[in-house]
Amino acid sequence: MISDKSNEIKPFIVMEVLERASEIEKRGIRVIHLEVGEPDFDAPECVVRAAEEAGREGRTHYTHSLGDPELREEICKNYLRNYGVTIYPDQILVTSGTSPAILMALAVLCNTGDEVILSDPGYACYPNFIRFVDAKMVKVPVYEEDGFQYRPENIAKKITDRTKAVMINSPMNPTGNLLSPQTLQQIAGLPTTIISDEIYHGLVYGDRAHSILEYSDRAFVLNGFSKLYAMTGLRLGYIIAPKEYIRPMQKLQQNLFICASSTAQRAGIAALRSAGQDVERMKTIYNERRLYMIRRLKQLGFTICGNPLGAFYIFVNAKHLSNDSYKLAFDMLEKAHVGVTPGIDFGENGEGYLRFSYANSLENIIEGLDRLEKYLANFSGL
Repeated sequence: MISDKSNEIKPFIVMEVLERASEIEKRGIRVIHLEVGEPDFDAPECVVRAAEEAGREGRTHYTHSLGDPELREEICKNYLRNYGVTIYPDQILVTSGTSPAILMALAVLCNTGDEVILSDPGYACYPNFIRFVDAKMVKVPVYEEDGFQYRPENIAKKITDRTKAVMINSPMNPTGNLLSPQTLQQIAGLPTTIISDEIYHGLVYGDRAHSILEYSDRAFVLNGFSKLYAMTGLRLGYIIAPKEYIRPMQKLQQNLFICASSTAQRAGIAALRSAGQDVERMKTIYNERRLYMIRRLKQLGFTICGNPLGAFYIFVNAKHLSNDSYKLAFDMLEKAHVGVTPGIDFGENGEGYLRFSYANSLENIIEGLDRLEKYLANFSGL
């Protein structure tokens, strides 16, 4: 018999869109991918070179379970440089991407039946991590008219004696919106631990993202190299936490994951030290795509939800077409051969919306939106 826990895990719908797109492509049909949240750039040359050198130098063995000490030092320097906050290597645990970091943070905070507050809509996988540690998710709806930002007073109403954490994500997946400094400060003042997913930090256009560590030292920060440095396949992330939680998480790491990839960690050091110009180049290109897509989506009749200033996503209101975002997204895929992500993937309050990703070439984005223009011209309902 399959376990209840396994059966209760919901599918990641964006992956189902991608998998259906792959089936269509096997028939020789070209699909334009605007659904996937993965950089289309190759990793910077300094990153590739560092990984190769690590292999040649025999750095292919286990590292310390907390991570390469040199990498942890560089992460500390990065947070001081970018946010003006002082952290120490013994507050950092390096992970194989941020997914293990999410799991371990929740595991050390939650007992069975404890509560974790999260936004609706929000990152699709958070609820499944919470279920997996036998905790309960408590959703706080966030709304288009607020740019999908939390209202801190609504979080406060949900806090109980079972609340162990509130999860925040800025820049946000799926909306690309930033939490304002004022909102972050108010959230930091709430009587609960904060888990701040900062994986899209650095991918911000015209402003900067603020770390929760600027406002509180009683927080867990999740970050990594996948998005900013186009290193998704290298699976390298980290968690910054209050010192008393590091040893319990280290024991989880030792048993469940042992350590992050040794070669990827050397590549991470190179990214932090030498990939600044590569990041700026990628950001300039992302921003060109962002501005084009915002303008074009509005021309196609979609309402843009807030002002997407970060990550590589635009969340649009598509309720004038359908209140069933799942059917709409798959209809677009089947008829226009354009992949987009249905808003329902991100929570009940995301229903009626679609997420577009501009992590694709401008040429492909133009073609994809041209296809959708033709699709919409012939759209008569689902």
